[in-house]
Amino acid sequence: MLPLAVAMCLPAIADVAADNPDWQVFLTAAVFTLFVGGTLALSSRGNIRTITPRQGFVLTTTLWLVIPAFAALPFAFADMDLSYTDAFFESMSGLTTTGSTVIRSLDVAPPGVLIWRALLQWLGGIGVIAMAIAILPLLRIGGMQLFRMESSDRSEKAMPRTTQLVAYIAFIYLAASVVCAIAYWAAGMRGFDAIAHAMTTIATGGFSTYDASIAHFESPVIEYIGVVFMLVGSLPFVLYLRALRGNARPLIRDDQVRLFLLIVIIAIFAVAYYRYEAGVEIGTALREAAFNVVSIITGTGYATADYGAWGSFGLMMFFFLMFVGGCAGSTTCGIKIFRFQVLYATAVTQVRRLLEPHGVYLAYYNRKPIPEEVSASVMAFFFLYVLSYAVIAIALGLIGVDFLTAASGAATAISNVGPGLGPTIGPSGTFATLSDGAKWILSAGMLLGRLELFTVVVLLLPSFWRD
Repeated sequence: MLPLAVAMCLPAIADVAADNPDWQVFLTAAVFTLFVGGTLALSSRGNIRTITPRQGFVLTTTLWLVIPAFAALPFAFADMDLSYTDAFFESMSGLTTTGSTVIRSLDVAPPGVLIWRALLQWLGGIGVIAMAIAILPLLRIGGMQLFRMESSDRSEKAMPRTTQLVAYIAFIYLAASVVCAIAYWAAGMRGFDAIAHAMTTIATGGFSTYDASIAHFESPVIEYIGVVFMLVGSLPFVLYLRALRGNARPLIRDDQVRLFLLIVIIAIFAVAYYRYEAGVEIGTALREAAFNVVSIITGTGYATADYGAWGSFGLMMFFFLMFVGGCAGSTTCGIKIFRFQVLYATAVTQVRRLLEPHGVYLAYYNRKPIPEEVSASVMAFFFLYVLSYAVIAIALGLIGVDFLTAASGAATAISNVGPGLGPTIGPSGTFATLSDGAKWILSAGMLLGRLELFTVVVLLLPSFWRD
């Protein structure tokens, strides 16, 4: 909470520079957050000890509930006419790097609010990477322990400890953000817009400073820059560190990276061909397909066109891309590529065992055997993912949300993508018209998706709270 309080000072400075009175809101929220955070820090000083997995589940979920609650304060009290429900939805969407928004008229919104939205996503992005490296493997969630095994491989003895690893990756994350901002600025964005969009691009978050998103700039160069850096944010940051330390081979040979890029390329050409057949010029079709496919599969959520109006093929393609996600150890969410690979390898092994019951077959990932524990964990994750999606979609339907909005809204929440499909929450719409109940359900979905489901669901089990 202390870093959050410090971060609130940046939008306050932006509002002071623009002579906007909302700087008082950010400063007051910063002082209040600093007071609460400082009180908690002082009360727990000297009680540092090893955290058990059970405490890890509680601490992780609590942090991701409390921080959005405090981050929502500037939205609630700024001159934006937002209820606390809307403010919490916006802050949860930002910190989980979802990118769904309830704010209209971004073009005339105060600079403090705009940079606060971008900053929340940027902080959420580095938080997600740190969690994927340091916490989820220890909690053995959804097969993430596979990466704990990889990081402890003796062939990588030059790699630093977890705390150092997170620090190095934070530096890489910052450097990539700076390079992205410079590229956007060189391509024609104002400095303010370049910084805000760089933060939300690297974080694969998708918040923009304009209602029209990236389409506002009407610049193919900016779109291609966005494609490159969205892909940068969707690859494992640990591999960047290894490349900088002189070992770029894993970045090229990693099975997860290869399959992810292959899926992206196939989807781009499939959508581009479909658009070309619909009468769109080939260059425009490729550019629109590349930007929007990468935006959705990485969970960024930027838009340059309403792909929901591209016909049934486009509708189904983008709907399924929402679930895929990027690579583990990146800022993306969704199911993630490695889980598809583990599930496929496990299924192939089971088929072989059926054909030859006496044969010995092992499932492999990155040329290493997959432990049975990891396979079981991934299969459980898939089941819980589908079940959670169904529960969220049905819950939205029960409170009166139409089918397309409920189905795509549940998908975009649990996959942390941003826009849904249809006229209400599609690329050209917002979530503002949904009821408060729907917004709380979707906020819960964002939290579930960001914390890899099990972190939250395990707290609902009575057995978890028994001694």
